[in-house]
Amino acid sequence: MPGRTVSSAAILALSLFLVHPGHAQPYPARPVKIIVPTVAGGTVDVITRLIANDLSSRLGVSFFVDNRSGAGNTLGSREAARSEPDGHTLLMSSASGQVISPLVYKAIDYDPIRSFEPIGLIAEGSIILVVNPLQRWRSVAELVADAKANPGKLNYGSAGTGTVPHLSGELFRSAAGVDLVHVPYRGGALSIADVIGGNVHMTFEASSPLLPHIRDGRLRALAVLSKSRLPDLPDVPTAVEIGQPGLVVTTWTGLFAPAGTDAAIVRKLNEAVNEGLRSPGLTAALAKVGNVPIGGPPDALAQLLVAENQKWAPIVRALNLKAE
Repeated sequence: MPGRTVSSAAILALSLFLVHPGHAQPYPARPVKIIVPTVAGGTVDVITRLIANDLSSRLGVSFFVDNRSGAGNTLGSREAARSEPDGHTLLMSSASGQVISPLVYKAIDYDPIRSFEPIGLIAEGSIILVVNPLQRWRSVAELVADAKANPGKLNYGSAGTGTVPHLSGELFRSAAGVDLVHVPYRGGALSIADVIGGNVHMTFEASSPLLPHIRDGRLRALAVLSKSRLPDLPDVPTAVEIGQPGLVVTTWTGLFAPAGTDAAIVRKLNEAVNEGLRSPGLTAALAKVGNVPIGGPPDALAQLLVAENQKWAPIVRALNLKAE
C-alpha cells in the first residue's frame, strides 16, 4: 500500500540519521583548536589569541591556541595538515611557516599549499631591526661600520631557520655587505629574550612582540623594514631611508584548515573572521601589536601564497639557505 511505502522510507531515513548523527550537528560542534607553529609570545601567537577570543564570542564555542613549535614552523603545520578535516583543528601561520620554511626544509612530508584550505588573511605588520640598548649602536650606519670592522664577530637571533626574521637577517647581511652569524631559536619570543638579556647582538622581528619592549626601553629600534614609518615609532627610519630599498619586508598572518574541509565550514569561518576584523575592538587590539586587519575571501590568501612563493623562492636559492 502507498501509505506503508512512505512509512518505510521514513523509517529508513530515520535509521540513517541515527547511524550518522554527526551530519545534523551544526558547526562548530565542540571546542576548536588553532595550532600555532611557534612558541607562545611571538607575533603569530599574539594575533591568534586575539582572533580566537573573537571567534569564541561569535560562534559560541571555545577557540583555543595550541603552540607546536620547531623546524622553522613546519612541525605545527605538519600536525595541522594531518588533522581531521572537520573544522575543529585549524592552523594560523605566516610567510615563515607556509612559504619560506618549506623552501628551506626540503624533507617536509606535506604540501604547504595543497595540504590546506585557506580560510582568510588576518593581518599585516612590519619587521623591525632591534638591538640591546646597552650596545653602542644608535644607527644602522654605526652597526654596519662595526660589523665590517669585526667580520664574523656579531650575531643575530631569529625565530628559526627559514622564518621571515631569518631571511630578513640574510637580506641585511647581503645588502650591507657584512658577515653576521645566524643564531636560530624555536620561536621569536626566545630570540627577543636573548637580545634583551645580551646573549645575542640583534634580531629582526615582527612589530607586535617588539613594541612593548621598545616602549619600555628594553630594546632599541634601529630601522623598520617597511616603506613608511610606524606611527608607534615615528623617529625610527625605514629601510628606504637608510638606503636599503631591497630590505622592505612585511609580515602577514593567515588562517587555514586541513585540505578536504567542507566548503560550508570554510565559508562560515571566513565570514566570522571578516566580521571580527571589521569591528573597532579587534582593529584597535591589532593596532596595539603593530598590525592592521586585512580580511577578504579565501581566494585572496590562496593568491598571496602563490605570490609569496614567487617572491621568496629565488632569494632562498640565491642565498643557498638550508635547514641548520
